[in-house]
Amino acid sequence: MVLLVFPKPIHLYTLHIHISVYTMADIFGASIVCDACNQKMEKGFIARQGFKLRAWKCNDCTKQWIHPTDQQDYENFSRLKDKQFQVKLRLVGNSYTVSIPREIIEFEEEMQREMKEMNKLINMSLEGPDKLSLFFSRKVKRFINEDKEEQQQ
Repeated sequence: MVLLVFPKPIHLYTLHIHISVYTMADIFGASIVCDACNQKMEKGFIARQGFKLRAWKCNDCTKQWIHPTDQQDYENFSRLKDKQFQVKLRLVGNSYTVSIPREIIEFEEEMQREMKEMNKLINMSLEGPDKLSLFFSRKVKRFINEDKEEQQQ
């Protein structure tokens, strides 16, 4: 028989971590009543600068409510759009490389996560002698073209 003797008492501690994930239902699934005329509002979409914003529209008083997360994404886009970036143009081999600011990439990654379509290839086109355009998604390019056509009409 072996007897173990410890000079000090030993305390054993265990760590338990409980993680709970709550997913909230999207407000766009709910029915909303107009606060001005007490009529049920109709779900729809509003196009703004290439964004397709979910919205509720009242047919009686023409009041509109934009989905809060869509509004926030649009405001983030507007802040980035209004900001001027100074970027570096470098020669790498036979090609030129442009550094894209992290803010723009993070915004685009967030939009791609929401669209669940991560594509590492970026579409680029020369639209004029002094204008080069980068498109992260073909859907966005099509939507921008549709929005331009609507504005011209």
